Amino acid sequence: MCIVMKFGGSSLATGAALSRVAGIVAHHRTRHPVVVVSAIGKTTDRLVSVVERASGGEAEAAARAVRELAGDLRSVVAPVLSGTAALERLLEQHVDELSDLVSALASDATRRAELADAVLSHGERISSVVMTWLLRERGLDAVHVDARDVIVTDDRFTGAAPRLDQTYARLRGGVRPLADAGRVAVLGGFIGRTEDGRGSTLGRGGSDYTASLVGAGVGAAEIQIWTDVDGVMTADPSVVPDARPVRHLSFAEASELAYFGARVLHPSTMLPAIEHDIPVRVLNSARPDGEGTLIESRGRPAASPVKSIACKKGITVIDIRSTRMLMAHGFLAAIFAVFDRHATAVDVVSTSEVGVSLTIDRVERLREIEAALGDIAAVSHDGRQAIVSLVGDAIRETPGVAATVFGALRPVNVRMISQGSSRTNLSLVVHEDDLPVAIAALHAELFGP
Repeated sequence: MCIVMKFGGSSLATGAALSRVAGIVAHHRTRHPVVVVSAIGKTTDRLVSVVERASGGEAEAAARAVRELAGDLRSVVAPVLSGTAALERLLEQHVDELSDLVSALASDATRRAELADAVLSHGERISSVVMTWLLRERGLDAVHVDARDVIVTDDRFTGAAPRLDQTYARLRGGVRPLADAGRVAVLGGFIGRTEDGRGSTLGRGGSDYTASLVGAGVGAAEIQIWTDVDGVMTADPSVVPDARPVRHLSFAEASELAYFGARVLHPSTMLPAIEHDIPVRVLNSARPDGEGTLIESRGRPAASPVKSIACKKGITVIDIRSTRMLMAHGFLAAIFAVFDRHATAVDVVSTSEVGVSLTIDRVERLREIEAALGDIAAVSHDGRQAIVSLVGDAIRETPGVAATVFGALRPVNVRMISQGSSRTNLSLVVHEDDLPVAIAALHAELFGP
């Protein structure tokens, strides 16, 4: 059986990093690796800026940004790649295509999402070809596979969903035979094509999702997510410097952490892995000998009932109050029908006899939602809130967890609490300004100094 190895942009950001990744893949050659790569460094962020400039009528500035990006990619890749003439031809080809797309974006607002995906695809298309060349120079029989030929999606551009049956069939027929023959298939993450052949993307962070789709499609023994940290951590290291790696997680724990803000995993990553019971391992490309985090269907006991603390900023709390809710059936259904109608997901919910408080992380439709809710209740909202999620399979069965949590949070005002809906998650809502204090206090209490 093969393994899938996905490398994020931070693992590919410099020439030394690219060489290190090629060495990691070479080290695992006996496990028949299939490689999925993100765009090099901050390429996707820069391509997003190109889209914004071109769409805003700044075609010349967008074209200049394309040329600058090509120059920076050349400076990263050329020192570690012997075939610089081939690199020049590759970059010239992409600059020409991007220049045409910039012109189209500036003149055709009706196709902006579709054209944006065409622009954004270039990061992974370039990095996957570069990685194929680097692996060949390491002596591996590497084959570039255009991910757009195997990842089939719907036409919701900038956030497309894969057509699973067609995608898995193409992966079985086009990628699995390469791995079985000892050849290393290299694909770009994040990108696909619609059924009628138009380029699409899976949304930001979608390279993890690609890796999981590929793993399911080829029947991988393991999916590896290589990033710039030592695995899933007990908390965000930028908030808690002494955070440590979590060695084992269940699929349920990892899914909760991904959804509530743990940045090393995309929320969709777990879905194909869960469906096909494929272990996922999160590893650090800068320290490839590390143990990382192993995510499996069944969790393993840990010293603390809480395995990790995740957080999600940019949250808005909506308070809905009505005496008509008292002992009335159908009131909650009416509330959630509003959010369904406006395609807005709800994260945390708390109810009382006459009120409901809930959180959303997208406010594009907030005005329309409040207007619709105003027909049945009094509505208000507060922005700049944050969700703190404590995740662990043993939370619900362990006495005293809530007491420990609220003891640690004595200096912090907790706006909302939610636990009953999940066996693995205790979620709290606090003001964004209180988030660093809350997470530091919880981490110290739950995991020690």
